[in-house]
Amino acid sequence: MKISYQALTDVGRKRKGNEDSLFVNAEQRLFVVADGMGGHAAGEVASKIAVDSINEFVCLTGGDQEITWPFGLDENISYDGNRLKTSIRYANRKVLDATKEKSEYEGMATTVAAVLVDGDTANLAHVGDSRVYLFRDGSMTQLTSDHSWVNEQIQSGIISADQARRHPLRNVVTRALGGKPDLAVDIQVQTMASGDILLLCSDGLTTMLPDEDIAETIASAGGDIQDAAKSLVAEANDRGGEDNITVLLLKFEE
Repeated sequence: MKISYQALTDVGRKRKGNEDSLFVNAEQRLFVVADGMGGHAAGEVASKIAVDSINEFVCLTGGDQEITWPFGLDENISYDGNRLKTSIRYANRKVLDATKEKSEYEGMATTVAAVLVDGDTANLAHVGDSRVYLFRDGSMTQLTSDHSWVNEQIQSGIISADQARRHPLRNVVTRALGGKPDLAVDIQVQTMASGDILLLCSDGLTTMLPDEDIAETIASAGGDIQDAAKSLVAEANDRGGEDNITVLLLKFEE
């Protein structure tokens, strides 16, 4: 299945630097968004280490199934699922190693949302509150579940999704690369159909725009993912641009 993509990142209206990183390896069909956290620009360092390390491991395992797997193989998922899951755990180790190199890197971390595609099969993985959405036949579904404090409150029925977007603790993640050595990675598989669009994004988009507005913007673009990406970033900025904004749209066609 053919994939076209459009990637766009923007510093937003309130931040001085961009701590988001995005990465595309079209040959491996790997797509990654990471949202870094930490002072002294360490968030930018963490997200860059993450996307580079994920790509490094995916490339390493692209043609050689006999390599050493640093965390073993998960027999419940496919080979590509293992490549993606292990690449994120490998990246976590790289981020943790970097935190020991310089005092200003201490405490840095990053979220990750990643997709690795084989044919019509999309392997999805995430850690933190960067998200993956599926836009299909005019409607949109959030595929990932945030590892965040506010999402735990939503799941418990304490606050609503609308309240979560404005909550003072909305940026508190409960799981991230750089947090601890034994990182749990959520992974799933989606069978893609012609016309499907996947959206990977940082929370700089989703805290500014509710899901219905994101869906409407994509629908209004009429399948033009370049226009959709530009419009999503522009709308997030128009509504305050409180954080860095990163969007990565993938369109699947026969």
